[in-house]
Amino acid sequence: QVQLVESGGGLVQAGGSLRLSCATSGRSRIGWFRQAPGKEREFLTTISWTGGTTYYADSVKGRFTISRDNAKNTVYLQMNSLKPEDTAVYYCAATFRLSSGGYTKKDAYDYWGQGTQVTVSS
Repeated sequence: QVQLVESGGGLVQAGGSLRLSCATSGRSRIGWFRQAPGKEREFLTTISWTGGTTYYADSVKGRFTISRDNAKNTVYLQMNSLKPEDTAVYYCAATFRLSSGGYTKKDAYDYWGQGTQVTVSS
């Protein structure tokens, strides 16, 4: 059974920072997504099992950083220069499959956490 648990969300002012954590299990690739009210779940970033490769959506490139500590079974999302439009529920997701379509779509991932709320005030 693969379980993922996100934590670290909260309320922050615009321009501030938060670090989210994803407690993981298994040797999986991890992605971060977010979903705002009335919008589809949006890809943010992904990291390989080894941590050797990362990829970012344009919306967060230069502001967000993904990393992992496999000894602690944890993946992190460091979020800087937060904007009100970053307000959403943030999810981590895991896959053990090699995806011919890449890892920016929801369908590439098979396991999901429960989400953690991030609210950015202006």
